[in-house]
Amino acid sequence: MTGGTVRPHARRSARGTGARRPTVADVAREAGVSASTVSRVLSGNGYAAAAVRERVLAAVRRIGYVPDANARTLRNRSSRSIGVLISDLRDPFYADLAAGVEQELRTAGYHMVLVNDNGQAHEEMRAVTEFLAMRVPGVILTPVSARAVKTLHQQGIRVVQADRRVSRRYGDAVLGANEAGAEMVTRHLLDLGHRRIGLVIDETRWTSGAGRLAGYHAAHQAAGVPADERLIARNAGFDPEAAGKATGRLLDEHPDLTAVFAANNVLAQGALQEIQRRGVAVPRQLSLAAYDDVPWMSMVRPSITTVSQHSVELGRRSARVLLDRLAEGDPDRGTTVLNLEPELVVRSSTAPPTRNPR
Repeated sequence: MTGGTVRPHARRSARGTGARRPTVADVAREAGVSASTVSRVLSGNGYAAAAVRERVLAAVRRIGYVPDANARTLRNRSSRSIGVLISDLRDPFYADLAAGVEQELRTAGYHMVLVNDNGQAHEEMRAVTEFLAMRVPGVILTPVSARAVKTLHQQGIRVVQADRRVSRRYGDAVLGANEAGAEMVTRHLLDLGHRRIGLVIDETRWTSGAGRLAGYHAAHQAAGVPADERLIARNAGFDPEAAGKATGRLLDEHPDLTAVFAANNVLAQGALQEIQRRGVAVPRQLSLAAYDDVPWMSMVRPSITTVSQHSVELGRRSARVLLDRLAEGDPDRGTTVLNLEPELVVRSSTAPPTRNPR
């Protein structure tokens, strides 16, 4: 047979039951050209006559050849994949953040490789190793350890720290204005007349928790109301059950509390469950406010007063910062830090305190 006649063995290798995946060599045989010519046509690098190009593309369609993205990544030492490392996908805040990242990356022609590290430093480092092996050009993470950020940076990977910042030396950061947000909601409670406001908070070593604690104190100071440190339930855990127990201890030890501020949506869930379990009326007997506006807060009754961090937009901004860095290609440019302004969302779970005992 001559010219462009289809070679039976190429068809069988591509379409037979259990057939192997067609290769560049198969396309070359099908089109009657060299493998290097096929590579030039498919990559767009180098010259190929129009007739040859059409013959190669027709052969690709006939035998069902699909370029191997992994092989191309190894050749180019780059990838269209972006690593995204999230602390807890069960938490609606982090799920929304990841959704915002994905939307922006997809628009730019990248796809997201999402890993959940459960807030564990060893799981975070395992994911970092996997991302390095994949040769991703950038990683967006809600960081647990500075080691992870430093390792990625030193390997030439662009890094954006989202929601919290553990390293000031390496990588960019897109953060919520945690101190301002916590000051807003605490001031709201103080303006309603509350003077005994409990704070339920899980951690204060990251910028997120430290900022919210600082905002709680700043609001008290601005109002001229001394903050009673005994009303702060620190290390309240990272799940609703632990948060409920911490809230219960706070209510037992301080029956004069008129309001509780839960420093994130998981803590708010646990606090609300414990308050309801005790039969305490919200807000008539106890006001409840939170941080992070997630869907359930507007669905329960009473609906929960909270601070919105605009979590989807936080994810989008994180992706935009990373994409800008990749486009610049300048590893020595200084660090960018963006702070998204929070918004106080007042609902029916907060009201002026009454004299009715609990």
